[in-house]
Amino acid sequence: MTYDTRILRLGHSPDPDDAFMWWPLVPDASGRARIDTGAWRFAHILEDIQSLNVRCDKAELEITALSIHQYPYVADRYALTSCGASLGEGYGPMVIAPAGRKQKLATEDLKKVPCIAVPGTRTTAFLALSLLLGKDAFRYEAVPFDQIIPAVLAGQYEAGLIIHEGQITYAREGLDLVVDLGKWWMDRTGLPLPLGGNAIRRDLGLEAMREICGILKHSIEYALAHRPEAVAYALKFGRGLDDALASEFVGMYVNHWTLDYGPRGRQAVSELLKQGAQAGVVPDCGTIDFVDPV
Repeated sequence: MTYDTRILRLGHSPDPDDAFMWWPLVPDASGRARIDTGAWRFAHILEDIQSLNVRCDKAELEITALSIHQYPYVADRYALTSCGASLGEGYGPMVIAPAGRKQKLATEDLKKVPCIAVPGTRTTAFLALSLLLGKDAFRYEAVPFDQIIPAVLAGQYEAGLIIHEGQITYAREGLDLVVDLGKWWMDRTGLPLPLGGNAIRRDLGLEAMREICGILKHSIEYALAHRPEAVAYALKFGRGLDDALASEFVGMYVNHWTLDYGPRGRQAVSELLKQGAQAGVVPDCGTIDFVDPV
């Protein structure tokens, strides 16, 4: 594969948390990033996480957001960067259902409903739901994540598995929470639920990978240090979120975990993928490689 090693394609979701993290790498009016990127330049590729997971299979992008669920399938071509992760400490993807039912859906009922709308079968949300209910123990259909709430409200599905900003807006839409998978995982393991990470292509070479990881970490640090400006930029990607909700959502998924997994975060990734492999949901990828900055 040939490419200009000075131009790095950075794949990420068009969501407030990713927009916040990588705002410093977006060229300003003068055409420059807000931080020093050395010899590297970043081309932002904005796609939903399921689409980025699919692109990972082809190793199309040098750096990409991906679901932790996806990592075992691409571990031979990508390593996880030690920064840029989204972990939910006692919160995470949720299964929701319409409010006002005569009998509110319980977790055990999810195995019986005709179909659950899910945001993609390689999302970590889907992996966690599969661990909760059992592989092949529930019926589902993949639906674009931003169409799940409208589809459930329209009666197309009895329940939906929601990610992103839907986690803080579902109640005002007239939906009830059935189960919070981040809370369930915390109760099960005592660990945060590692939802998404960033991966860097191995063929860049370890030296370049570490240098680039340092730039990515600096971007996150800069955004956190310039929070009002970064949130204002992120708000452009906050579907239905006002300033306060956008700031709340960013705070949920851009925090100390995002600067570095740390030992506990790395343990959480290993435990999730180990349990996924034991349950037959993901292949066993062995030891997980994390790239640290120079």
